[in-house]
Formats: sequence, structure tokens, C-alpha cells
Amino acid sequence: MNISDYLEKKFRRFTIPNITLYLIIGQAVLFVLDLSGKFDLASVVLIPVLVRGGEWWRLISFIFIPPATHPLFMIFAWYLFYLMGNALEEHWGAFRFNLFLLVGYIVTVAVSFLFPLYPATNIFIAGSVFLAFAFLYPDFEILIFFILPVKMKWLALLTGIGYAYQVIVGPWPTRLVVLASIANFLLFFGKDILWRMKAGNRQMIRKAKTISTKKDPFHRCTICGITDLSHPYMEFRYCRECGGLGYCAEHITKHEHVKKT
Repeated sequence: MNISDYLEKKFRRFTIPNITLYLIIGQAVLFVLDLSGKFDLASVVLIPVLVRGGEWWRLISFIFIPPATHPLFMIFAWYLFYLMGNALEEHWGAFRFNLFLLVGYIVTVAVSFLFPLYPATNIFIAGSVFLAFAFLYPDFEILIFFILPVKMKWLALLTGIGYAYQVIVGPWPTRLVVLASIANFLLFFGKDILWRMKAGNRQMIRKAKTISTKKDPFHRCTICGITDLSHPYMEFRYCRECGGLGYCAEHITKHEHVKKT
């Protein structure tokens, strides 16, 4: 029994089915409250120093902060998040998908306390869901701007490049938050990624060996098609009247001349 099976057996009763929908509903509620002008999203952002001061709700509320974008694109983002979350839940089961989100959440919160004044974000947790979906369904297509079809694997590649850029040039809080938020992705898919890398490396080695051992024939008989590779002891001659065509020793004197155009 692996660790995920053990955890599922012990804690299955705490599973939240269709958790993606609840996350989206929470974000939608905060978005509407923010639009009303009677609520400030800054009051629910995870800032560890304020949590230490007694504002403990920030530990939970920050995961419900809606995407900072135009409402039209926000609706599209929620739709895509719901689609991906449901697909992962169907693939893994509700418990394992809950566990995937929980790992990303716990590591993100833990890292945020290393920088008490730095606000944490939930955007990278959502990004880990996107990467997991793209890994499992790389050829799934979405319509960018509802027009341009793009496969998930290419979007995942761009996302990975963006994360790598932030890890390289970003401040340390951003670097660690990015790494923390994809910890769940690496935990769930690290073994598969290594296996694919090894398989790809073996395939490249086989292709390199095939190319290195492949040799084109230098001589070929126009009549019977034998070559100096298939018949290494055969003598080959070339007929001037046939425009330089090659023949084996048997057919050099037994062929009709053809003019090569």
C-alpha cells in the first residue's frame, strides 16, 4: 500500500467532493462583495505578520481571492479552472485531488511565513492545477480569445518558462512561493517526469546509434538492384552509353542501353 492509499483509508471521510466548484463560488462571492464597495480584498490577503496579530482568517480566505483581471476573462478563467479541476478529480478520485490541493496550500502557507511582511497569492496554486491537467491531457485544445485553438502542452511550456523566469530573476519571496506552489505537482508527477526523461534519453541514444551505423550504398545495379552492401564482393561497372548508370558484373554486358534524360 503506497502512502496515498494509506492516507485515503485514514482520512477519506474528510474529502470534499467537487471542491473546484466551492473554490469558484467563494471567489465569485468575494468578487461581488468587492464590486459593492463595502468590502476590501486587502482584508483577506495572506500576510503572515497580520495572522500573528490575530487575523487568523487570512490563512483560509486568501484562497478565495478572485483573479485580478477583466470580468469577462475572469469568467473564462473560472470555467477553465472548473474544467481542469473536474478532470483531475475524475482521474484521481476526489480524495487524491483534495490531497493535491492541500499539499500546494500547506507548502505555500509555510513558505509565506518565512517572509512575514510579504503577501502570499493563490495564483500559483491554480497554476499547479493547470500544469497537472496539461501533463495528463497534453493534446487537449482550448480556444484563446474563443478563436485560436492551442494545445495545453504549449500553454504549459509557456507557463513553465514564466515560472522559471520568476525563479531566476524574481525576489526570494517570489522564488520560494513559485517553488512551493508547484511542490504538489512535482510530488505527484516527479516519478513520471523522470521516467519520461529516461525514456526520451534512451530513444535518442537508439536513434543516434541507428544514424551512426546507417550507410548508404556506393554502388547499385540498375537491373537487379543489388548493392555493394548486400553483395560486398560483387564488381560494379558504369555504362557510358547509358549516361553513367551502374550495373553489376552480370548485367554490365547484358542490358539494353538507355539514354538517361
